[in-house]
Amino acid sequence: MTVFTAYIELSTKGKTDIVDLTPQVKDSLEKTEISCGTVTVFVVGSTAALTTMEYEPALESDTKRFFEKIIPESMHYAHDATWGDANGHSHLRASLLGPSLTIPFNEGKLCLGTWQQIIFIDFDNRPRKRRILLQFIGK
Repeated sequence: MTVFTAYIELSTKGKTDIVDLTPQVKDSLEKTEISCGTVTVFVVGSTAALTTMEYEPALESDTKRFFEKIIPESMHYAHDATWGDANGHSHLRASLLGPSLTIPFNEGKLCLGTWQQIIFIDFDNRPRKRRILLQFIGK
């Protein structure tokens, strides 16, 4: 078994900024000598999350509206009163999706559906520099 670790560095806009990570994950997979296994994609931080979806403008817009409806930025959050950073909604949104994904790959190719991409969402209320860890395990 082989383990290969890589990182993706991003500068984001915050405010539910959605970024397709699929090309970077594929590029990192090509740099490994692993043909069959899994990759764990993990975002370092508590106000961003990962998921899979079809990355296209209408779904991007729908996703932003969905999160604003279920966890509105304008609502009062105890976290905001405690820390004064006005990003309680960001933490809740990120915890709903979670910080990691595990994706299988076979014969050097990610096992994703035709319209399925690996998506990073920055829920924070300001631009951020983000680091995403990729850990490939397999043979």
